[in-house]
Amino acid sequence: MELLLRWWHREAVLNSKVRSVVLTTSLFLFLFVSMYPGLRSLGVLLHAVFTGSYMPGYHSILLMNFPNEQTAKDIARSVMERRLAASVNILPRTFTMYYWKGEIQDASEILMLVKTKTSRVGDVVKYVRSIHPYAYPEALSFPVGDGSQAYMKWMDDAIPDD
Repeated sequence: MELLLRWWHREAVLNSKVRSVVLTTSLFLFLFVSMYPGLRSLGVLLHAVFTGSYMPGYHSILLMNFPNEQTAKDIARSVMERRLAASVNILPRTFTMYYWKGEIQDASEILMLVKTKTSRVGDVVKYVRSIHPYAYPEALSFPVGDGSQAYMKWMDDAIPDD
């Protein structure tokens, strides 16, 4: 009986230690994941400071088309007010050809370039899709491979972290 009690006590102590390790690890992982955007920004900044170069893919450019200039301006202003982008360029009319319901269509559209952090691309697309007049709005994202350090720093300051 005494042997059984010793074994049971040893198992209880071991289980207690295992629970402590699991709880501590879980807490660490939770904190790490919740702080990841800030840690990534810090890592990019440190990379730039120590290497003097830009970390490719941290920023992106989105291409989006709109039916007219006023719609593009309204949506661009709304994106900027939400601080989803550092800058938006609205380019004059473009000529577009596309398939729609099995036929070739052509139209005149306004092209918008949205400059943002790659981590914010999904937020921009989701927001624009919710207010865009097209059934399937164009939203093509391209990661920036390199660029002016001063401009990239300005973009980082203009767009809050996730």
